[in-house]
Amino acid sequence: MTAKKVLIVEDEQAIREMTAFHLSRAGFDVLEAEDCRTARGLLADQRPDLALIDWMLPDMSGLELTRMLKRDKEYEDLSIIMLTARAEERDKVSGLDGGADDYITKPFSPRELIARIQAVLRRSNSANEELLIAGVLELDVLGHRVSASGVDVRLGPTEYRLLEFLMTHAERVYSRAQLLDRVWGANVYVEERTVDVHVRRLRKALSEATADKYIQTVRGTGYRFSTRHT
Repeated sequence: MTAKKVLIVEDEQAIREMTAFHLSRAGFDVLEAEDCRTARGLLADQRPDLALIDWMLPDMSGLELTRMLKRDKEYEDLSIIMLTARAEERDKVSGLDGGADDYITKPFSPRELIARIQAVLRRSNSANEELLIAGVLELDVLGHRVSASGVDVRLGPTEYRLLEFLMTHAERVYSRAQLLDRVWGANVYVEERTVDVHVRRLRKALSEATADKYIQTVRGTGYRFSTRHT
């Protein structure tokens, strides 16, 4: 099996080298960049599977770099974990809203970092599978078909995209703003309550097979897909 390639974007040499050492020991192919300019060159030439991006970088903030990458069709599927000393909740929300798949604060445990990288890569890989199966639901990615308990479920295009995104990112809670960005697109300007409307339509379509319970509301935060919390 080809080793997964991870790009570390970190200007503090000691942290970058320590992180690279532990990732290499865990079997990853590691690339290193000390600033965003170097990172962009490595991204274009090496095509890593995941990028670890520090928030505070000398030429551009890691958050700006993350947003830039997620707006670029070339890199919108790149998995990104922000690695930073900024631990306040508003910073974490900004990082995740900016497109990061996860957010790890310094100091961190190398074992936890590796586990979080593996979890993000698993979610990313599942998005490329041809058939997604969860509970009674089956989603045929290539055929754009959904069935519940063997019965076809008719969904509008937006409800289909919403379900596919949630199924490929199961167990993670997404805010309405994040769902708008990931499902509708960063350059589409619609109100956040639009998400609620399409969630209701999706739940109604799934209700005959009682699969509507997989689309769960997390009060004060957003929505998640889960077959375990029912």
